[in-house]
Amino acid sequence: MHAATVSRFGGPEAVGITEVPVPVPGPGQVRIKVAAAALNPVDAAMRSGVFGGEGERIGLGWDVAGTIDAVGPGAEQVPGDRVIGLSTGHRTPLGTHAEYVVLDTEAVAPAPARLDDVHAATLPLNTLSAAQSLDILALRPGQGLLVTGAAGAVGAHAVELAHLQGLDVTALASPADEEFLRSRGAGHFLPRGERPAPGGWDGVLDAAGLGEEALAAVRDGGAYVGLWPGREPSPERGVRVGALDVRADAARLAELSRLADRGEVLARVAATYPLAGAAEAHARLAEGGLRGRIVLVP
Repeated sequence: MHAATVSRFGGPEAVGITEVPVPVPGPGQVRIKVAAAALNPVDAAMRSGVFGGEGERIGLGWDVAGTIDAVGPGAEQVPGDRVIGLSTGHRTPLGTHAEYVVLDTEAVAPAPARLDDVHAATLPLNTLSAAQSLDILALRPGQGLLVTGAAGAVGAHAVELAHLQGLDVTALASPADEEFLRSRGAGHFLPRGERPAPGGWDGVLDAAGLGEEALAAVRDGGAYVGLWPGREPSPERGVRVGALDVRADAARLAELSRLADRGEVLARVAATYPLAGAAEAHARLAEGGLRGRIVLVP
């Protein structure tokens, strides 16, 4: 089969299409025939060497939507099940940007029945990132949350999920995104470039990576969470500071899939590319300005 991999670090041109053996599921694993797989910023980071592994073959892709075609011993799913899943790991030889992928059963959940595979493929990494970031913040209904980078994939899902949890959500994004974010549950809006009021929120989910500027917006004793471990600011004023290390969670992903079926979580697709065009897809991601994910289709 074919898979998108890198064996040297660099720009989009470093992405190659490699011929590799079709993987075989082991105990507690399933093999998915990939119908669609989203391209995320973490893939660009892996491609450029942020996580190391020079000289290794590194598979790209974390999200997947497709159909189970083989199961290992102990797997509860059956061939023919339509699923979504999350492949975590920064230096694995095969990711989801491939024709087939093997995942542990705890990383796989039923796909939303009302979404096609291309839209479903945008959900696993970004919805789980939003949900687990909100878990770290541990805010109570009625408390105020500021989401920076709120129009991005993780940020927008954070707005949706926080609204469902009863939080008072302020979205920080481009003025062009205000109407969209209010429709997803933001009760307040700050245009990008306007400095948030110091100490104005119980918690901040810093999807834009503003760091100390976002931390300053948290009240004394509040909470801050960033999306890139190691890049979070130092704690101050009794503020709890955390960073997301996203993990696969089949039960949570199934819950998020149901929310997508009900329209409470919105899947957004910016563009699709064939798997063979993975390098071109990376180049488009590098240009920025996207609303929604690029999706690769084998």
